[in-house]
Amino acid sequence: MNILLLGYGKMGKIIGEIAESRGHQITAKINIDNRDELDELDSTKIDVAIEFSQPDAAFENISWAISRGIPVVAGTTGWLDKKPKIETLTNEKNTAFFYASNFSVGVNIFFKVNRFLSSLMKEQSSYHVSMEEIHHTEKKDAPSGTAITLAEGIIQEIPRIKDWKLSEATSAFDQYLPITSKRIDPSPGTHIVRYRSEIDDIEISHTAHSRKGFAVGAVLVAEWIKNKKGVLSMDDFLSF
Repeated sequence: MNILLLGYGKMGKIIGEIAESRGHQITAKINIDNRDELDELDSTKIDVAIEFSQPDAAFENISWAISRGIPVVAGTTGWLDKKPKIETLTNEKNTAFFYASNFSVGVNIFFKVNRFLSSLMKEQSSYHVSMEEIHHTEKKDAPSGTAITLAEGIIQEIPRIKDWKLSEATSAFDQYLPITSKRIDPSPGTHIVRYRSEIDDIEISHTAHSRKGFAVGAVLVAEWIKNKKGVLSMDDFLSF
């Protein structure tokens, strides 16, 4: 395939290397320094765009590609208040848009484990749930998109938890799930969900050892999405 990279930081570079190792061509590598080159590209020669940029650039990048009928695989977090606009545009242009807060297969298994544990804890009101996430210092948004996805899974399963709240401590709120965000180099990503009571603690965690798992997942999704239409997610990808 001919792949357009929207965002060429550390993740973009790893994605490019993996894509080329799998026989794909990188049409262009766009970042903040050469954003003006986008309009010079021939969109008919681009099979898919992979977007891993920054929160303040993601919406514009994705809009550019979707409006030209180019399928987009997006992993940038921190811009999701505008995601409904992208979904509408995707349907209008009859193309495909795939968003995931995390493309690692292991993390997506962890999402399912989190939902299952949350369902078991639904009636266990003596346990207070909290979350901690650790990433490298270059990550701009907090909490991470992965942490938000985990929090949404907990909220869906435990009615007494109404929302999540960014907190500097893991002390429990009555109706809120506190999330502590730490930025420590060179951590590519650790997520811990804790249930604490006076009697005992229950804890599940996922620790990434490198960014490679995220990058491999993004390239595999890009290969899968080519010829598909609509708004898609990891649930769609993992069901095949």
